[in-house]
Amino acid sequence: SSGINAEWSLRPGGDPNLISAGMERDWPEGRGIFHNKDKTFLVWANEEDQTRIISMQMGGDVKAVFERLARGISAVQESVKKESGKDFLFDEKYGYIHSCPTNLGTGMRASVHIDLPGWTAEGLDSLKARCEELKLQPRGTRGESGGQTGCTFDISNKHRLGYSEVELVQCMIDGVNILFKEDLELQSKHGL
Repeated sequence: SSGINAEWSLRPGGDPNLISAGMERDWPEGRGIFHNKDKTFLVWANEEDQTRIISMQMGGDVKAVFERLARGISAVQESVKKESGKDFLFDEKYGYIHSCPTNLGTGMRASVHIDLPGWTAEGLDSLKARCEELKLQPRGTRGESGGQTGCTFDISNKHRLGYSEVELVQCMIDGVNILFKEDLELQSKHGL
């Protein structure tokens, strides 16, 4: 567990909301991260959701990340079905069912880490308001509750429910492109 924590920031136990929902029974046993050789595809078992499937890489090739994710989800789903005869829980109205209610719907959180020194100078409240308009969510690079460091932000789609995976990824791409363009203007404004 300590190696996983150091490399992948497996969150520490003790979250009162997760404890009250029964999601930290026997913490940290029964949890793990499986990944490919390049560490660009990961499957987290029993971290917060029962299964969290992640595709990531350095650079801006979102299409390659998305294609790897789609292939990986299919492979994991087929393996689970073959082994257990069960499928991922899906509801026609609410989409895929997750332990974390904010992930109802597609469960897709597409994000990029981007330096936004202009927005940082403008202020976090201004960035949050602009992201709200763009249907995005800014976070620190240490996760949902990890706080902000420097001018690097994790920017992702805000919504999960009522949109397709492709719509959510496109929303993130379009919004990040707008934020980047505006950031250049804000850098000039603030003399950066």
